[in-house]
Amino acid sequence: MKIVVIGGTGLIGSKLVARLSEQGHEAVAASPNTGVDTLTGEGLAEVLSGARVVIDVSNSPSFESAAVLEFFETSTRNLLAAEANAGVGHHVALSVVGTERLAESGYFRAKIVQEKLIENSPIPYSIVHATQFFEFAHSIADAATEGGAVRMAPVFFQPVAGDDVARAVAEVAVGAPVNGRVEIAGPERFRMDGFFLDALAGWGDPREVVTDPHARYFGAELGEGTLVPQGTDALVGEISYGEWQARTGSAGR
Repeated sequence: MKIVVIGGTGLIGSKLVARLSEQGHEAVAASPNTGVDTLTGEGLAEVLSGARVVIDVSNSPSFESAAVLEFFETSTRNLLAAEANAGVGHHVALSVVGTERLAESGYFRAKIVQEKLIENSPIPYSIVHATQFFEFAHSIADAATEGGAVRMAPVFFQPVAGDDVARAVAEVAVGAPVNGRVEIAGPERFRMDGFFLDALAGWGDPREVVTDPHARYFGAELGEGTLVPQGTDALVGEISYGEWQARTGSAGR
């Protein structure tokens, strides 16, 4: 079947297109690079023609509060309207474990708006909540750096490989809409400060990791379980952080 992947040239999107194509589906990568712009609506009608499933793994180019809200609100409205016109039967969106617990952050407030738009649409849907990707560990450390020190809260942290996220999203996409959320997390649970202490040492990064219970994650203060699944039915990835490093050669940048 035809499956359109919005953000299909990015990290997760490109993995999804490859995986779904290998499974025999007509997987189409849609992004500004391919002439599809969800912010303006350009190319949406054409690319969605004949599509049965749309997967949205796009992300805002800016994390500034107003810009990210504009991105997720406008692009999601445009996408859902185009899907309704095209007769799409399943909308799948990738979001973040703990989004509803991170409303202090402008980024996550925008993700909450996105999810509510999806829930209120007549199109059957599935929202996949993933924990933080191994691939973004450097970016998380950089965002938490103040004066040469990486400030991390001693909270639970269960990052996941991008390949495991793509596998989970692909499985959800070809199944029946759940009209709810599915969670995916990595196979290992750490303390966030401890994970980054070891990670920076492994990267040869000289920055000091400081344990700070009030350290903020993209503007939000974290509770013990903010970033990890709360129930017992979350999907669990297969790839450990050590295995991912060995596969990708990602000991450093």
